Amino acid sequence: MAEVEARRNLVLSGLEPLIITPESVFVNVGERTNVTGSRKFLRLIKEEKYDEALSIAKEQVEGGAQIIDINMDEGMLDGEYAMVKFLNLIAAEPDIARVPIMIDSSKWHIIEAGLKVVQGKSVVNSISLKEGEEQFIHHAQLIKRYGAAAIVMAFDEVGQADNYERRVEICKRSYDILVNKVGFPPQDIIFDLNIFPVATGMEEHRLNALDFFRGTEWVRANLPHAHISGGVSNVSFSFRGNDVVREAMHSVFLYHAIKAGMTMGIVNPEMLTIYDDIPKDLLEYVEDVILDRRDDATERLLDFAESVKGEGKTTEKAIQEWRSGTFQERITHALVKGIDQFIEEDVEEARLAATKPIEVIEINLMAGMNVVGDLFGSGKMFLPQVVKSARVMKKAVAYLLPFIEASKQAGDKEGNGKILLATVKGDVHDIGKNIVGVVLACNNYEIIDLGVMVAPEKIIAEAIAHNVDIIGLSGLITPSLDEMVFLAKELDKRDIQIPVMIGGATTSRAHTAVKIAPQYRATAVHVNDASRAVTVAGNLLDQNKDTYKNGIREEYDAFRETFLSRTREKNFLTIEDARQNKFPIDWNEFTPVQPKVIGKQVVEVSLDELVPYIDWTPFFQTWELHGKYPAILTDEVVGEQATSVFADAQAMLKVILEEKKLQAKGIYGIFPANQVNDDDIQLYDESGKEIEKFLTLRQQSQKTKGAPNIALSDFIAPKESGKVDYMGAFCVTTGFGVDEWADEYRDNLDDYNSIMVKALADRFAEAFAEYLHEKVRKEFWGYAADEHLTNEELIKESYKGIRPAPGYPACPDHLEKPTIWKLLNIEKEIGVTLTESMAMWPASSVSGYYFGNPQSRYFGLGKIKEDQVKDYAKRRNISDELATKWLNPNIAD
Repeated sequence: MAEVEARRNLVLSGLEPLIITPESVFVNVGERTNVTGSRKFLRLIKEEKYDEALSIAKEQVEGGAQIIDINMDEGMLDGEYAMVKFLNLIAAEPDIARVPIMIDSSKWHIIEAGLKVVQGKSVVNSISLKEGEEQFIHHAQLIKRYGAAAIVMAFDEVGQADNYERRVEICKRSYDILVNKVGFPPQDIIFDLNIFPVATGMEEHRLNALDFFRGTEWVRANLPHAHISGGVSNVSFSFRGNDVVREAMHSVFLYHAIKAGMTMGIVNPEMLTIYDDIPKDLLEYVEDVILDRRDDATERLLDFAESVKGEGKTTEKAIQEWRSGTFQERITHALVKGIDQFIEEDVEEARLAATKPIEVIEINLMAGMNVVGDLFGSGKMFLPQVVKSARVMKKAVAYLLPFIEASKQAGDKEGNGKILLATVKGDVHDIGKNIVGVVLACNNYEIIDLGVMVAPEKIIAEAIAHNVDIIGLSGLITPSLDEMVFLAKELDKRDIQIPVMIGGATTSRAHTAVKIAPQYRATAVHVNDASRAVTVAGNLLDQNKDTYKNGIREEYDAFRETFLSRTREKNFLTIEDARQNKFPIDWNEFTPVQPKVIGKQVVEVSLDELVPYIDWTPFFQTWELHGKYPAILTDEVVGEQATSVFADAQAMLKVILEEKKLQAKGIYGIFPANQVNDDDIQLYDESGKEIEKFLTLRQQSQKTKGAPNIALSDFIAPKESGKVDYMGAFCVTTGFGVDEWADEYRDNLDDYNSIMVKALADRFAEAFAEYLHEKVRKEFWGYAADEHLTNEELIKESYKGIRPAPGYPACPDHLEKPTIWKLLNIEKEIGVTLTESMAMWPASSVSGYYFGNPQSRYFGLGKIKEDQVKDYAKRRNISDELATKWLNPNIAD
């Protein structure tokens, strides 16, 4: 049943899918690319200035439009020519083409011309029974054949539905024809129930809004899976020229229409205000009209409208209203809202009122940051907002520092404590660390940030030199876990008692409890994310710190014993028995596809081409905003903040593309290959000469009956099969110049944009990997030449073949990276290097393998036993100790 229901969702697409479910929040349709609604757009189309017209479409998408409505109906235009040309131009603009298109025309020949060229799944606006059932069915059949959805007007041979009863009558008739006679998918039906003006002074118009709401409720209750749309601005037609009232009317109408079940609509976001922000008196007058609550509602709103005419939300009065409070109120407001425009004059006022300059930080700024902390802790404020608050805080502190230095006296308070942060030796990733530093600094901790690839000797020396209260260690790659264990041993050996906070993508409570804590008599505690860092730091340093530390020690001791007992009890096969249970593939029935290109190739691509391949969900996770894109933008909890940070990302994306701030460099290679010695993959050159060999690891845990113990080598034809198979490898980067650009922002006290730069560079690197893999599958290797997948399907890895990477679950051995580097000559060809811990530099880089077998799949290696470690050491020709070091996280005790 769940699958059937999923198929009932309205799914539209440009380059990216737009899935509208019963839980989806209102979908905004951009209206400015409509020649009947925008004079500027009409002028540009008439003058054939299509590039400028495209910028209007782009602005709409950047402004949050999830669908853009395109209409070329104007007497002096060749509408069919203009529609086709504009849609073709949009197809070449990924920033615009990522959203679905609404082909809007009253002329069928223009609609059909658009349907022939539009990419993705579009919406036709509109069809109706106006010209009778035969024409209605004909148009619906063609729309279905073109694979589009349809706006169905509440309009029949008699005329438009102008009351509740007529709306019900026409919609029921239209739905029955479409579903029962045409076989039109009901989820692809979107009814426009006609939004008419209210407050016109005409008695028959009083129920216009209410009838729309009632009609909407009826359709959603009685016509399964159908949706509702409409042009919202029509409701306020009587108040043209009074934007204050019109904005309130649009917001009130939408508020009630969405509650009734309205799915989408054409509305100008600039002509909306927040429902809760509408002044109470204006709200009352508007709702009286919209909901027809009083006989004199229209007169009362008309009278009131005169008093607010011209008081737009952009007036100086509205913008500066918060500036009339006390300096404490202004400082708090600036910190909470992330506004740095006036912070220097406000802290100067606070400084003049204080006994000492330091008090402005300790009292005024911290009062504001406490509000930020409370809001953050209670889930009413989110990480991107906190980072913006930090930007304001830093600017304020920078202004105060000269005054503080000049007046410093012995015994002045230094804040809540000193915390040293470092990404450990061999690791180059620091986004998470930087975010934690910002959040802690916001809570009056002094941060000493040593950066990335910091040797243990330096961490210890700097911790002692600065007399820090806490050491924070960060790491992303698995070798970093061993670095943290080593550092704990060194701290313990020197009898240092500084608490250590552990964080980063590969770290965990389990690893901290099992591997790190036993090596350190003082406290080592794992921190899940930035939001927990403040609480943990506070507990480590407050008056009850000993109780907290003892509790952590007891908790970790108990966890470790349970964990180790569970691991000991788990059954494992010997490595030889595991090899006997390898993944079964009938190689007699498999014919490897010969790649079109053998050997290595350097690839350069413009960033514009990569934008459609960006998976935005991990971007939001970087900011600790959890949810799947694009649904996260309308999430009840984080939607507003996700939308805000996404808008900032789009603004920076525009800078990156226009100023070519980043460069995409990549290299790949595809080579003849065979499985040898069960777990190894031998590569050959075109002549058949052996070149490099990849070593893989095999699952050893006891499986349920019939389940194999997999190694990546199982997906390559064995040499004894007599068949030549193929395997690829790659490396891509978009990271050169990122650190320097990010540092410019940090030097200007702007951590928010510093983090944003790195987050976007990471997204581009992953997008490049996705783009290149698609090219390999469809063109360079060509084993999936007929593949046609949406971006969502690419993100879900719905393609044939896999691209696992050293350091990830299927192949956690980072020592395979040098083999890739040697095979492709990566450092010389594209400049990406490996640290001693096998982290890639620049950090915004991705590398891995290509397997093309249709049965290949991702898996997790899990725990392995000592016999495989020894076997692996022998195959790699290294010591057992070195093999143990690199495979340590996967070795079962």
